[in-house]
Amino acid sequence: MRGGAAAPTKPESEDLTMRQWLLVLSLAVVVVGCATHPLVPKEQAEAIKNRDRALAPHSAAIQDTIRQSGNEGALAFLDAGDGHLVVLPGDSPGEAWARHITSPSGSPTGRASMPPVISFVYRADVPKAPESLTSRSLEQQETLRATLAALDAELRKLSDSVVATRRETQASREDMQKALDSLAGDLAAARKFMLQTAQLGSLNQEMNVANANGLRKIAAASQEVSANSAKLADTMRQLSENLASQLKELAARLDAIQERISNVK
Repeated sequence: MRGGAAAPTKPESEDLTMRQWLLVLSLAVVVVGCATHPLVPKEQAEAIKNRDRALAPHSAAIQDTIRQSGNEGALAFLDAGDGHLVVLPGDSPGEAWARHITSPSGSPTGRASMPPVISFVYRADVPKAPESLTSRSLEQQETLRATLAALDAELRKLSDSVVATRRETQASREDMQKALDSLAGDLAAARKFMLQTAQLGSLNQEMNVANANGLRKIAAASQEVSANSAKLADTMRQLSENLASQLKELAARLDAIQERISNVK
């Protein structure tokens, strides 16, 4: 492996000069490309050349602004009113313009006077040539972005409304389910009560039948007891009569025996 000494570090001024030259060369390439393109009118190509020539002296300031912002590039143009440099950093032309529009300085009252054509210059270490854009296209992109943002907001509202409706529907469904469960519980309790009532009615019927049978048995037994009592009374009467008769006979015999004894004496 062949070794070699480390390359000497370039001074910052030389590095900045090299970047300026790279920017100028990039702008020149774009100018030549636009000027030689058969679709670009001669007047427009000349306007692009003049614009790039006017921006070239400000390349260092443009690159400093881009480097300090940390973005990949910036929209750069000279104010059409007083000619001062305007640098709008961003990672893309649309993002740089949208950031400018939403910033306080991008309000209609504080917005710079834009030329018809604007350049998007990339950072010196990004290997991309500057891009030319029209202010009209940027405004159209911003209008489209605002429209999409409004649609996105409407979609969010619609989504939130759908979510809220779904929650209300779920809550109503849960309330209805609770009501159905409560009704089912009430019906089950009523059915249980009716079954118990039916069982009590059946038991009462059985008790009534049993009581009727018992009463009939008691009545029969009472009749039997009455008959037995009558028989017993008749038997007692007959026994009493027999006993009285026997007592009379016994008394007569005793009298006869007493008389005989008296005769023997």
